[in-house]
Amino acid sequence: MALFLSEADVKQLLTMDLALEAVEAAHRAHGTGRAIDIPRQRTRVPTASMHILQGALLDEGVMGYKAYTVSKEGARFLVHLFDAVTGRLLAMMEADYLGMMRTGATGGLAAKLLARADAATVGIFGAGWQAQSQIEALCQVRPLKRIKVFSRDPDKRRTATADFQRRLGIEAIPAESPEAAVRDSDIVVTITSSATPVFDGTWLAEGCHVNAAGSNALIRREIDEKTVGRAAVVCVDSRATALAESGDLLPALEKGRLHAGQLVELGEIVAGVRPGRKSTQEITLFESHGMAIQDLAVANRLLRFARERGVGREVVPGSI
Repeated sequence: MALFLSEADVKQLLTMDLALEAVEAAHRAHGTGRAIDIPRQRTRVPTASMHILQGALLDEGVMGYKAYTVSKEGARFLVHLFDAVTGRLLAMMEADYLGMMRTGATGGLAAKLLARADAATVGIFGAGWQAQSQIEALCQVRPLKRIKVFSRDPDKRRTATADFQRRLGIEAIPAESPEAAVRDSDIVVTITSSATPVFDGTWLAEGCHVNAAGSNALIRREIDEKTVGRAAVVCVDSRATALAESGDLLPALEKGRLHAGQLVELGEIVAGVRPGRKSTQEITLFESHGMAIQDLAVANRLLRFARERGVGREVVPGSI
């Protein structure tokens, strides 16, 4: 029988340590040719949209997909995990929290590989739920001492700042302007739904690393061409996905200022196939768009822990 995990079950089991380990394993598999990942497919109707990411982790013996819908009522996420040998359904999981944590963990992995070892100050654009996992993951991989939070809504800015300081025990301050968030930051994170760049790339300090996590559609753009042009390394989670839906990179690609071969996949750095940062002076950029294998790696570990701890509900496929 398959196991069903609710949002509450996932929250009970999933930690950032688990998410970081799972995401790194998924990207190592991708970088060594031991994973299959299909770029996101979308179906749109006048009232809603459906998005599907699918793939397989060959050495873990699993395949599956994440599907989510977006409408005026909000978004709903589900991961389906299958045995790659028998095709048998192993688990179904509600995946809102799972997706948030794996997105943060991917940003954390990118910073682990690309940010300077002494990176201590973060400027973040976005004060919503997704921003929480971004900062939590960065705290795991770098010795953070200060967080600067910018949001167009001053109340959200102040609330997020207080929450970061309370939960993480790190100095957190509201940034009064986009420039204040970027200037002198060792790491800059963007996790918004903006259609236009949120900061000027000339503000980036030497040696800064940028995690851009919000632009996963051609109509979204958080990063300007100056940022892309200044980056010595432009890293993506998946080259195929970035070429299909990166609103941040499309302008530079269309103008010939950036070429597909220059895009370095995160898995290639994990696997040692291509280098990451080469000096402390370089500016590096990571574009996060999301991959099925990230979700599958996290889901596979959650399934094991759930079985060990008696969490979740057994279901018979076809009976729901």
